[in-house]
Amino acid sequence: SADGSPLGEAPELDVTLADGKSYKAQIIGRSISDDIAVLRVFAPLDQLKPVPLGSTRDLEEGHTVLAIGNPYGYDHTLTTGVVSAKGRDIPSERGVIRGAIQTDAAINPGNSGGPLLDSAGRLVGMNTSIESPGIGFAIPVETLNRVVSELLRKGRLERPVLGFDSLPG
Repeated sequence: SADGSPLGEAPELDVTLADGKSYKAQIIGRSISDDIAVLRVFAPLDQLKPVPLGSTRDLEEGHTVLAIGNPYGYDHTLTTGVVSAKGRDIPSERGVIRGAIQTDAAINPGNSGGPLLDSAGRLVGMNTSIESPGIGFAIPVETLNRVVSELLRKGRLERPVLGFDSLPG
């Protein structure tokens, strides 16, 4: 765009909480290749309720998962399904998301960024994409923890780069 921000990025963000109240927010870090952004939401702390963290270590194929999101503009939608597979590598806008969770819980446009929860209500992933109806993917919570920690520290994710020089001959 003309101001140098990526196309499709909003200069100002609003976040609406479950009670319907909206608050201003700003991006404080993002990793486009991982499809992860960290937002600072300007809401009173007592209005923000963290989701308990789970783990994908004990998550197995066939386990029940729940996807929460805003598919097609329908607020606070909950869908259920099972873990179809773990460890999938899926293409993202700029790279590959490694180790994704595959699920048949309905993930539709608008669910991206919403939580994928285990049957105990713990965060095990973040909904990110669909391949087709019945084949959705979520970024595992371990990836979220690693990437979000770095985004909070540095505002961006620094990936190692392998450099090669060609030698004559």
